[in-house]
This record gives sequence, C-alpha cells and structure tokens, in this order.
Amino acid sequence: MRLLILALICGIAPSAWGAEPDRSKADRPPTFERDIEPILTRAGCNSGSCHGKARGRNGFALSLLGFDADTDFDALIREGRGRRVFPAAPENSLILRKATARTPHGGGKRIEPGGEFERTLLRWIASGTPRTAKDAPRVVSLSVAPKARALKFGEVFSIRAMARYSDGSTEDVTRFASFQSSESTVVSVDEMGRVKAGPIPGEAAVSARHEGFFATLDVVIPRPGPLVDARLAGPARDHFIDAKVSAKLAELNIAPSPSAPESTYLRRVFLDVIGRLPTPDETRAFLKDQDPNKRAKLVDRLLERPEYADHWANKWADLLRPNPYRVGIKAVFNLDAWIRSSFRSNLPYDQFVRSIVTAKGGTFDQGPATIFRDRREPQELTTMMSQLFLGIRLECAKCHHHPFEVWGQEDFYGLAAYFAKVGRKGTGLSPPISGSEEIVFAGKSGAVVHPLTGVSLAPKPLFGAASSASDEDDPRVALADW
Repeated sequence: MRLLILALICGIAPSAWGAEPDRSKADRPPTFERDIEPILTRAGCNSGSCHGKARGRNGFALSLLGFDADTDFDALIREGRGRRVFPAAPENSLILRKATARTPHGGGKRIEPGGEFERTLLRWIASGTPRTAKDAPRVVSLSVAPKARALKFGEVFSIRAMARYSDGSTEDVTRFASFQSSESTVVSVDEMGRVKAGPIPGEAAVSARHEGFFATLDVVIPRPGPLVDARLAGPARDHFIDAKVSAKLAELNIAPSPSAPESTYLRRVFLDVIGRLPTPDETRAFLKDQDPNKRAKLVDRLLERPEYADHWANKWADLLRPNPYRVGIKAVFNLDAWIRSSFRSNLPYDQFVRSIVTAKGGTFDQGPATIFRDRREPQELTTMMSQLFLGIRLECAKCHHHPFEVWGQEDFYGLAAYFAKVGRKGTGLSPPISGSEEIVFAGKSGAVVHPLTGVSLAPKPLFGAASSASDEDDPRVALADW
C-alpha cells in the first residue's frame, strides 16, 4: 500500500503552479540548495511571518528566505525527532503532510497535493536528502523578460524569470521566484508572475527574487487622452536633471505644472537654502526686481549668507547624531563647529565625506573624530556610513540576507571590515558624563568575523572594485577612494 501511495503521488499530475515541470531536472536527483530551499521560499515557509521569523514557529525555525542553508538543512533532517523528513516512508514526512494540509497546519496549505513541488520533495527525500555539491553550478544572476513594458488600464501579461548559473547554463525559475510590486494600486503581480495594470496612471517596479538575486521590470501606465508634446513636458532648460524629468513626463503623457509664481518661489527657496521665510522687505524687493535672471542671482546671494551654513550644519548634525552625554559636550561642539566651517568655506562634498570616513586625531580639535568616539563598533559605523553616503540601508543584512535587496551578511561584514582597525586612546566612555578627550587613529590590527562561518573577512566594497591596502595602511582610505 505504501508503494502504491508513493507511486500515485509521484505520478503524472498537473503542476500546482500552472507551469510545466522542468524536464532538464529529470536526469538528476533534486538537491537541497538548488531545488528544495527555493521551494521553501516560494511556498512562504521561511518568510518572516512563518518559520523564518526570529524564533521560528511552533518549534520549527528556518533562516529568513533561506539565507543559511546549513541551519535549514539541520532543522529539517536532525530536529523534530526525524519526523519532518522520513526517508523510510517519504510520504509520511511532516514537511509534506503539513505543507499539503493532509495534517492540520497553522499555516494552511502551502503546496498543492500531487503538484510539482510535492513531487520534487518526495524525490529528494526518497533519494536520501542529498545536499548540493560544493562545486555544483550556483546562481550568479537573475533576469526577467520583458525588462520594461507600457500598459493600458486593466491589461494583463506574464513575466518570466531566468537564472544564470556559474557554468553558463540558464534555467526558467519563474515557478520558484517571489514577485512584488512597488505600487500595487498601480500595478499588481501575483505569485505566478502575472502582472495586471490598475485603474490609474503611474509607474511601478515589479521585482523578482530567487536565491538572493533580484531582477526588476519597469512598468508604465501612461495617462489616457491626447499625447503631450514631449517638448512641453518639462522645464525648457539644458540641465541633465531637467532632461530626465521631461522624458519621464512625456513617457507618462503628463503635462508639466506651470512655473511657480514669484512669491511662491521666493518662499520655497528661502526655506530650502537658509531655513527661514523672507522678510516683508526682502519679498517686496524681489517682486519689484525686473531682472530676468533674478531667481538664479537670489540663490547665489542666499548661499553666501551665514544662515546657509547654520541651517545645513544643523541638518548634518541631525544625520550624524552624536550623543553629547555619551561622547562629551565639548566633542559635540567641536564636531558642530567643523560642519559649520565646512559649509562656510564651501568644502567640496567629496572632501567632506573623506574627512568623515577617514577621521583621526583628538575629539577636542578634530571634529569628525567625534563620530568614531560615538560609534565604536564596525557594525555601527557600517550602517551609518552606507545609509548616509551610499543611500543603502544595510541594517537587515547584519543578521540575514536582506529580504528586499541583494545584500547579504558577507556584503555587510565585508564593508564593516574597512573599520576594523580603528583604534582609540583615552579614558573611553563614561556616560552620562563623558567629558574626556579621546584620540582616534588607524591601528595595526583588527578584524571583522562573519557571524555564521567564523571566517575573518577582508575589506570589500558592496560593488565594483576598490584599491587594496596593506596591513600598514588605513583601510578607510581605500573606502573613501572607492
């Protein structure tokens, strides 16, 4: 009877997800990393709301979105008294019975009984739950087709996700990929990759995720009606930003708003540049001015005023956020004075960033050094520097593969390694009153260790290449160059 049930389950059956099975897999047994982990991700088993949350669910914990295959394999094979995966009777494995809802399951039915996913899991368990060989081809990139599409209201089409492997082969992984729309009211996407335009114009990015890789499809729904002349769709200027705005407005078939009235422009530019409203006298003088270039000249005058440095120094002090009760009030005043001086002297932005990233010296005379007194661990510095100067939030990647980005733990700790050799001399911190000076310098040793593998990581940028630094150099210099 057991063999009969197994034969019936593994027999020819329609795919649970509406796609034909991949015939190229028929010649090889399924392996955990390449075949099983994607199924767990696709079915939502390792999502943050299910077994992928911090402590798992009902005693069964998986890594979020499958970022740690070793932990997941152990949870399936060695935990639960061997009932989750039962090679002696694969059809009785809890991973199958609960996922297909044959046994009561709090998460409901996650895999269609008799579908492709169940057949793959059965084959894997019956073949001895093999791992994927270390030298087996790995996913190196993910692409979607099409890459861009313009739609009408209510139009529907399907996208296709293709994975490229390290041996040069490709595979259609649409049935394994997870899809998400950045604006579901404009464009929605279902679990099978079917995209549907909504009832309003706009644009959205539809992302496909598979094994930590992302690919994006740009979807545009133009405004219906007579086409807007592309020459009118935006400011008639030569600035490259204005050109991009004009192109996007033309693509969406949107006519630009009229130019702001003089009084509105005056109020906005005062608030943006120096952080206050114009006085009545300043307003009257600007409105009476007949110079056609008076707007540009006004900006130049505002940038020369002392309020400009004070206003933007306050913004950067908020971004760098030194805690005076932690690092000392004098050190915070010193940092604040350095920021104001940088704006007053019109310090170029690249030099401003370099001064912060490579800061050294005493916190009483070198303002940026205060940042390294406040944030003492490479991980703290990494999250701040990446968000401020790269526009990338890496906080999630500190603990697991980022659920909506391409960054993983190796990326996070590789970037953190640039700050591993930062040294400090002084009495340290003694909050709530930390009044002493501290000297920040580039030390001779220091390392950042990957929390899962225990391997000491070399400094590595998030993308591209950076200059290499010897042990005698300050790795932060190479980071600033990058």
